[in-house]
Amino acid sequence: MSKWTRYRSLIIEFFVVFNMSFLALDIFIAHSTNGFSHPAEWIPFYFSLIAPLLLIVELGLNWSRKEQRHRLIGFLVGSFSSIIGIAGLLWHLQGSFFEFQTLKSLVYTAPFIAPLAYTGLGCILIMNRMEKQDGMVWSQWLIFFGLGGFFGNFVLALSDHAQNGFFHLAEWIPVISSAIAVGFLGTVLLRKCSYRFIELCIAIMVLQAFVGALGFYFHGITVTRGLSSSFFENLIYTAPIFAPLLFVNLAFLSGFGLLGVRYILTQYGEVS
Repeated sequence: MSKWTRYRSLIIEFFVVFNMSFLALDIFIAHSTNGFSHPAEWIPFYFSLIAPLLLIVELGLNWSRKEQRHRLIGFLVGSFSSIIGIAGLLWHLQGSFFEFQTLKSLVYTAPFIAPLAYTGLGCILIMNRMEKQDGMVWSQWLIFFGLGGFFGNFVLALSDHAQNGFFHLAEWIPVISSAIAVGFLGTVLLRKCSYRFIELCIAIMVLQAFVGALGFYFHGITVTRGLSSSFFENLIYTAPIFAPLLFVNLAFLSGFGLLGVRYILTQYGEVS
């Protein structure tokens, strides 16, 4: 395994470690809205605290070796993360949506797609141990996970902003932006693309990161101008301040995969 290939793998590992750690804070804020009313709501929180530490241990064991000989921890963490994500999806859907099965109940229930972030991170961990990092398939998997994330962003932005009837016109930006990302990334996966089209997709990922930063700014204003005198209450009960940063994460993940595709396209002249 070349140094560059190994570093690509490490970058994705640290990407997962960072995001899984950050999910602990996100889960704590999200589940604080009902005061962790069910003990099961603590499961993803504690998992997000423990799993990154285990992954760091595995990274330390593999750092001095040319190959990833210690991979069992990553497989286990990835498997449990995937299970937690699917279980969280089913748990969230057991709210008012399953009871009434209406569009209104779907909009105002717990964000049912949000737990799939754990499934995505878990699948990335497993993929990073099963595919060769210098191959086309590895890069295409990253794009695929980014595509799935942007589709989830589309659903979340649409349902969350529908709660206030898209009161501000700018609330349509993440919906449209996510749809554009899904269309372009899907094209890369389904068709042979030119070098220029890959470059255009990379530029679109840069735009997605800007959309995420802009959304973080708008959500931050909502929190700081909340009606409560308590910053923590405004943080919990107003717009989810960290939600737009998912655009930045997905732009990085997809962009990293697109760079890999562009490199292979430069070397071999086509994308297959």
